[in-house]
Amino acid sequence: MNTPAPPSSLLSVRNLAAGYGQVPVLDSISLDIFPGEFVALVGSNGAGKTTLLRALSGLLAATSGTIHFKGQALEHSTPDTIFRHGIVQVPEGRQLFPRMSVQDNLLMGAYRRSDSAAVSADLENVYALFPTMGERRRQLAGSMSGGEQQMCAMARAIMARPLLLMVDEMSLGLAPIVVDQLMEDLTNIRRKGVTILLVEQDIHLALSAADRAYVLETGHITREGPASELINDPELQRAYLGV
Repeated sequence: MNTPAPPSSLLSVRNLAAGYGQVPVLDSISLDIFPGEFVALVGSNGAGKTTLLRALSGLLAATSGTIHFKGQALEHSTPDTIFRHGIVQVPEGRQLFPRMSVQDNLLMGAYRRSDSAAVSADLENVYALFPTMGERRRQLAGSMSGGEQQMCAMARAIMARPLLLMVDEMSLGLAPIVVDQLMEDLTNIRRKGVTILLVEQDIHLALSAADRAYVLETGHITREGPASELINDPELQRAYLGV
């Protein structure tokens, strides 16, 4: 039986299962994200974090369970429909168009929008939020550093006016000083009223910034709660932080 979603939740997932072909990856995943929150989903490589994001984005069909966003069932919706509802993902690996300029990449985030004046205004707002992107607007995206490309991917997602921004492995392959800047950028995005779901293998990074967190292990949620409590959990410290 599916537990009903809390009435105030933005995203509510109940008993979600998904996988690839005959290989199950996620089993009975249940979680809630409330408007304005910064939620972390943490776990080791291979735990199923990216698979969950793919299921939430409609890129992978759920085999059972429900996904409600603003009270509307989305578990059988197409990626385009989910995108239109305001769920926008920054994918692992950034997936920019390397031979297009930074500005053209950003405008791709608004490709479904027809409000051209608002798009132009949002572009300037994004440049204010990410000054480096304003400086690089004519540069080919593929010629930038890894950190700048990650910034561009986040800025492109903002151009879609997300209600829920899902960021997959933001820190992957980047130097700590770059990651610190990206986390500051993500915090500023949250201050603009965007709800954040950060999926991270770097558990300390994610728990240091989030309000609440879920721990995913081999396709199951094994722990959840305030991030400030989970970061001090002795078992998590032993398993993930080497303490």
